[in-house]
Amino acid sequence: MKNDQRKVVLVGCGMVGMSYAYALLNQNLCDELVLIDLDKKRAEGEAMDLNHGLAFSGTSMKIYAGAYTDCNDADIVVICAGVAQKPGESRLALLQRNTAVFKSIVDPIVGSGFHGLFLVATNPVDIMTRVTCALSGFAPNRVLGTGTALDTARLRYLLGEYFQVDPRNIHAYVMGEHGDSEFVPWSQALLATKPVLELCKESPQTYCREDLDRIEQEVRTAAYKIIEAKKATYYGIGMALARITRAIFGNENSVLTVSARMSGAYEQLKVFAGAPCIVNRSGVQRVLALNLTPEELQAFHHSCETLDENYRGINL
Repeated sequence: MKNDQRKVVLVGCGMVGMSYAYALLNQNLCDELVLIDLDKKRAEGEAMDLNHGLAFSGTSMKIYAGAYTDCNDADIVVICAGVAQKPGESRLALLQRNTAVFKSIVDPIVGSGFHGLFLVATNPVDIMTRVTCALSGFAPNRVLGTGTALDTARLRYLLGEYFQVDPRNIHAYVMGEHGDSEFVPWSQALLATKPVLELCKESPQTYCREDLDRIEQEVRTAAYKIIEAKKATYYGIGMALARITRAIFGNENSVLTVSARMSGAYEQLKVFAGAPCIVNRSGVQRVLALNLTPEELQAFHHSCETLDENYRGINL
């Protein structure tokens, strides 16, 4: 990846893609942003709208509607294209419809000579990230998805409210599928350096495991509630994409719960799932293997089996 340029190509100018683009502009996270959409006129309009805010942003970002040939010298291609999730529809039900969309996207990107990183947000994100890896032929570390990054942010927000502390001082993760089989490894959840399960034992009148389970369920069903209320979710995932982008361009070695290929971690192979990973300029530097309890490890296995079973049904 070049150090003198930060070029992002965004494929899909829907609400998720444009929430991400708006975050890029406000946080000055790249120098060049190319917008690609099946509706080229929409991409042109979105580029105009963003450019009109440049004078207020303190950045000289170059923003324009482009084509797949513009991926040639890009550092990151972010895929947000796909069919919308319907109210009450599981992420996995989107699989077959979105696989067809990805076939028409990844081939011309790779054909352009692109040699950067793929970052995927389209649901079901774990499977679509694996699909992208298979279609592109890229090394797995160069293909990552948003995974459970947003779920982890939701968890930390709710735990921050529950314990009345800054969510940034909560260290807890959501793992597995970004969807119905995701889970929280509570044995790894900390408030600063204090395990939250210890807090529950020390102050049973104030904190309890039942409340933690309720919070976990609230995290798991958050997207469905938002979709029911406003038809779609986009601000949170847009910010998650921006955070991952910052980690890549900054070569941060940050720990983020992205969707990455398991290569032996948690006794899993080939499947892409959300887990704490070290993210830097090379993409996923490595998957961190946490000391999960047997029950938590089984929950992760179940989630990975669900993802693998659905992936095996795809005809690429």
